[in-house]
Amino acid sequence: ECGKSSRDSSDLLIHLRVHTGEKPYECWECGKSFRQSSTLVSHRRLHMGEKPYKCGECGKSFSQNYTLVAHQRLHTEERPYSCEECGKSFRVRSTLINHQKTHSRERPYKCSECGKRLRSSSELLMHKQTHTGERPFHCTDCGKGFNLTSVLTRHRLIHTRERLHKCEDCGKRLSHDSQLDAHQHVH
Repeated sequence: ECGKSSRDSSDLLIHLRVHTGEKPYECWECGKSFRQSSTLVSHRRLHMGEKPYKCGECGKSFSQNYTLVAHQRLHTEERPYSCEECGKSFRVRSTLINHQKTHSRERPYKCSECGKRLRSSSELLMHKQTHTGERPFHCTDCGKGFNLTSVLTRHRLIHTRERLHKCEDCGKRLSHDSQLDAHQHVH
């Protein structure tokens, strides 16, 4: 089918499953299927909480070897996967693949509510929240809900960063200059 050859018949059989889509090894706990038994064994560690792969730099442990390798690139700052379109580089291949979709005009995911077309299933999921009003990410400090984790992270700066804007009249510090303006009307 693709011209790949191998002396080892079991290697060829595993490769053929790429073309047939066959995934005969199923996890009895979550139903996810795999082409190779070794991949299922590795996957089972997630359910069992096993983390045999340990980072020599910081001691953090992982259930999958590839996750450890990706983590270690945080320490080395290695980004081996580069986008040929814009030159941006990534630690993990799947992140590069997801990024490359931003250059593509292809938008295979369609919102059933409004018909808008999106590049990825995760984009579609986030877009659907605009219709439902769902705000699943909540601030632990004030309880306010947000539809994206990135928006929650930006919001949390209000609670965590030093209050930069100081009232010269009373010394009170506020997070935003607009708050300072409103506060100064009190004096």
